[in-house]
Amino acid sequence: MLTITFVTMFVLLALGFPMMVPLLAAALMLMFFTLDTNNVGLLMGQMISGVRSWALAAVPLFIFAADLMTRGHTANRLLDLVQSFVGHLRGGLPITTAASCTLFGAVSGSTQATVVAMGGPMRPKLLEKGYSDSFSLALIINASDIALLIPPSIGMIIYGVVSGASIGDLFIAGILPGFLLLVLFSIYCWIGSIRMGIEPEPRVGWAARARAAKKAILPLGFPVVVVGGIYGGFFSPTEAAAIAVLYALVLEIVILRAVKLRELWDVALSTGLITAVVFILVAAGTAFTYVISFAGIPQAILDPVIASIGDSPTMVLGLIAISFFIGCMFVDPIVVILILTPLFMPAVNAAGLDPVHVGVIVTLQAAIGSATPPFGCDIFTAMAVFRRPYFDVIRGTPPFILILLFATVLLILFPQISLWLPSLAG
Repeated sequence: MLTITFVTMFVLLALGFPMMVPLLAAALMLMFFTLDTNNVGLLMGQMISGVRSWALAAVPLFIFAADLMTRGHTANRLLDLVQSFVGHLRGGLPITTAASCTLFGAVSGSTQATVVAMGGPMRPKLLEKGYSDSFSLALIINASDIALLIPPSIGMIIYGVVSGASIGDLFIAGILPGFLLLVLFSIYCWIGSIRMGIEPEPRVGWAARARAAKKAILPLGFPVVVVGGIYGGFFSPTEAAAIAVLYALVLEIVILRAVKLRELWDVALSTGLITAVVFILVAAGTAFTYVISFAGIPQAILDPVIASIGDSPTMVLGLIAISFFIGCMFVDPIVVILILTPLFMPAVNAAGLDPVHVGVIVTLQAAIGSATPPFGCDIFTAMAVFRRPYFDVIRGTPPFILILLFATVLLILFPQISLWLPSLAG
């Protein structure tokens, strides 16, 4: 029966059904035929409990703020700031792209919003400078994934809800790993530009840098308000999301006047659609996790593996990274976090691992999965935005995936990369 269930899920996915349909179909099949019960109300109760957490209220608020800033001037002001300081370096244009994606990730918390906001202006510049389209697309979608590590991060919110880890600690723990990825990507861009023989841009004077910095002060205040407010004790992570919306409204409508009041309906509609998808996935993933856990399926698969590696922290983290990496290659990262996190928590506790550090490892795998074939969501976003075929988009991704995997190894071997800032704040 288990084989039939998973074959059914694969067939439904292959036929193009959204992820929630295979999850719920599998949960119903297992409940009817394995657990010998037809109590659909039990499944509905689990779905409702999955989206009942107050912390999830931050998700639509951060999405709304990100949409506002994507439509406004925030993205271009951050891009101009970065380019004025690093554009003259060898590989300055791709380094500008990576750094701008990092900064905008700290504003939006969304990988897809970052692909749209930064990819639009930067891809033509990269192509004009002589970089290949495959390199440009791969850089944009992989650098945008840093948004999942830099706060505010929707992936970290979901992990915090499922694991019980502090969302505030997760936010601050993702800062150094995010900048580690930026440094690694920048080194690769520098080396690649030398190999391709591409000359740097002219140096920008300090007067122009000062003007760019002045224009970027208010957009840069967004992560300061969110992270500083949480750790200053002024508000909780969920309340910070509401403050973020207020900040975005005042910045883009009142101060910069880049977004008109009549556009708020379109922004709200877009936010509602994305939020509905996220919450349905959370509900369906919670129900599926409950059924397979009650049936003892994960325990039967994972217990022998966990028993064979013992309670070694490094081995447990390695198993978690491999499991989430493989899962996120095929399934939406939110679903993978919902399903696998509860299954690994006993092993995490037995090994004495910090759930916050584990959360950074998990979120990094979700970031890798967002840009990894075959089903990375950022791949399809890039296809839609840049109107390029699937294989053109993924052709340049392998070096960046290797860099992301190397960063994973560093985080496993050196936990303080994640835990140093939370220890200071704590």
